[in-house]
Amino acid sequence: MAPSFDPQAFLSSVTNQPGVYRMYDAPGGTVLYVGKAKDLKKRLSSYFRRQVDSVKTRALVAQIGHIEVTVTHTETDALILEHDYIKQYMPKYNVLLRDDKSYPYILLSEHRHPRLAFHRGARRAKGTYFGPYPNGGAVRESLHLMQKLFPVRQCEDGFYRNRSRPCLQYQLKRCSGPCAGMISDEAYGEQVRLLKLFLQGQSQQVIGALVSKMEAASAALEFEQAARYRDQIQALRKVQEQQGVQGRAEGELDIVGIAVEGGMACCHLLFVRKGKIMGSRSYFPKLPRNTEPEEVLESFLLQFYLGGGEDRQIPKEIILSQEQDWSLAEKAIGKHSGQSVTIKSRVRGERAQFQRLAQTNAHSALVSRLAHKTTVAERFRQLAEALELKQPIRRMECFDISHTMGEKTVASCVVFNDEGPAKAEYRRYNIAGITPGDDYAAMTQALQRRYQNSQDAETLPDILFIDGGKGQLTQAEQVMEQALADTDLPTPLLVGVAKGESRKPGLETLILGFSREVIDLPADAPALHLIQHIRDEAHRFAISGHRAARGKARRESVLESIPGIGAKRRQQLLKFLGGMQELKRASVAEIAKVPGISTQLAQKIHDALRS
Repeated sequence: MAPSFDPQAFLSSVTNQPGVYRMYDAPGGTVLYVGKAKDLKKRLSSYFRRQVDSVKTRALVAQIGHIEVTVTHTETDALILEHDYIKQYMPKYNVLLRDDKSYPYILLSEHRHPRLAFHRGARRAKGTYFGPYPNGGAVRESLHLMQKLFPVRQCEDGFYRNRSRPCLQYQLKRCSGPCAGMISDEAYGEQVRLLKLFLQGQSQQVIGALVSKMEAASAALEFEQAARYRDQIQALRKVQEQQGVQGRAEGELDIVGIAVEGGMACCHLLFVRKGKIMGSRSYFPKLPRNTEPEEVLESFLLQFYLGGGEDRQIPKEIILSQEQDWSLAEKAIGKHSGQSVTIKSRVRGERAQFQRLAQTNAHSALVSRLAHKTTVAERFRQLAEALELKQPIRRMECFDISHTMGEKTVASCVVFNDEGPAKAEYRRYNIAGITPGDDYAAMTQALQRRYQNSQDAETLPDILFIDGGKGQLTQAEQVMEQALADTDLPTPLLVGVAKGESRKPGLETLILGFSREVIDLPADAPALHLIQHIRDEAHRFAISGHRAARGKARRESVLESIPGIGAKRRQQLLKFLGGMQELKRASVAEIAKVPGISTQLAQKIHDALRS
C-alpha cells in the first residue's frame, strides 16, 4: 500500500449510502480502479481486511494512494455512473471492452419506390431498419442476396432520379426498373411488401404468397409471369435450406457465451431476430490478471449495452451462460434504454440451443486467439534471439514514406506489441517544407515529429525499423541521437530493412544502426516473417494515407487554399478571366482588374498559382 494512504482514517469518514468509488495511485494521479457499491463503507472496508484471498485485490491495494467517492440515490444509478467513469478513465484493474463501432443495418426507405440500402450510425432517415448485423460484410452479403430474390432498387437517389432508361441491373434481372417505368407502382409495392416479410423472418409466408400468385398467373394463361414467380420461389427455398440454425422463437434476443483461459477472455454475442440468427461477433476484453469469469461477463454486459450510443439496439431479452443475480443489471440497462429488459441464464428448448451455440463459438474463438498469440510470441522470441537482445521485445515501430513524384508525401508509423499490430497507435505524418521527392528529408521530419519530445520510456520502441538501406538508416541515427540527447531514455535498436536485388520477399537484408552489422535471415524464418509483416503494414498504411491526401488535393481547387478567396471571389475570378487556365497565365495587373481584387490579393493569387 502507498505509504501516504491511511485506510483507517479514510474509512472513518465514508458514508453507508450507495455510490461509486475511484482508486488512484496518488492524489490527482492515475485511476487504478472504478467500482460501485450498495454500501460504500462496507464495500471499501473489504479491501483492507487482514486476509484478502484475491491476488488481484492485493496487487490493487498495494498501489492505492488516494480514493474518491461519489454518492448516488440508488444502486442502479451507481451502476450507470460506474460505467461512465470506466469509459472516461479506462482503469487498468477494470475489465475493459473496446467496442467503438456502431452496428450496420439494412434500411428500406419510404420513397415512392423504396430503396434497399446499407446504413450505419444514428437511425434518422425515414424508413424500416432491419438488423443489427455483426459487420458490414454481412450486410453487403444480404443486400447481394436480396438482389437475386426481390427486384427492389438499391441505387442512390441521385442516380435513380436521373435515369430515363433502365440500367445494367435491370438487364441482369436484379432490379425491376421503377426509374424508367418498367414496372407498375402496385407491382413494385408488392415486391417491397414481400421483401419486408422476408427480412422479418417470415419467409414461409412469402413463399405461400408467391405460390398463390404463380397459380393465378398460370390460370390466367400468363405463363411468363408464372415462370418468374416459379424462379423466385425456387431461389427462396434454396436460401431457406442454407440459412443454418433456424427457430420459432419470436421477438428480439441477444445470447452471450463466455470463455476464459490463459489470461484471456472471449465474449461471443449472437443476434437472434424472429428466430433467425442475424449474425454473431466475438469480443476479447482487456483483463487484469486473476479476473473471475463472472466479473468479465458483468463488465462486458454493462459496457456493451450502456456504451453503444443511440444507434445500439437493445433487445427485450438477453440470455447469458453464467448463473447469478442479474436483477441490478436488468434495471440499469432498462433505465438506459427506456424499455423493459429481461436477463436469463436458465432457458430451455430453442433458447438453450442458441445458448449452447454461443458458448461453443466463444470457446472456439478463444482457442484460435490463443493459438495466434502463441505464434506471435514465438516470432517475437526468435527475432530477439536473432538480434541477440537481452530482454524480450515489448514494442516495435516501423516507418515508411509514400508519394507520387514528390506530390503529397506521407510518412507512416506503425506499432507492433506482443499481441501483433496495435492499430490504435498507428500514426501518419503529412510532410511539408521539403524538396519534392527527397525521401531522406521526409524520413528525418517524420522521425523528429515522433521522437522530439519523448518523455516516457513506455512509449519508446525496443526496435525501430526503417524501410530502406544505409541512407535512410543514417538519417534515423542522426535524428535519434539529437532527440534523446538531453534525456535518460534508452535509444531503440535501429534496424534498416533493405530489399534484395529482385525486391522479392525473403531476400531482405537487415542492417543494424551505428554498427552497420548485416544480418541475413533464412527466407522461411518466423523472425523474418514478423519483420516482413511490420514492413508491409507500414507500407500499406503510408500508401493509403498518401492516396487519400492526393485524391483530396486533386478534387480541390488551388484557389480554395488562398486566404481571402471565398466562393464568390473564386467564381468572379474564373468568370472574369475565362477559366482556370487563363487565370494561371494572367499577370498580377490583369488579376487586379477583377472587381473586388486588390493588388496585394492579386499578388497572393499569382504566387499561389505558380508555387
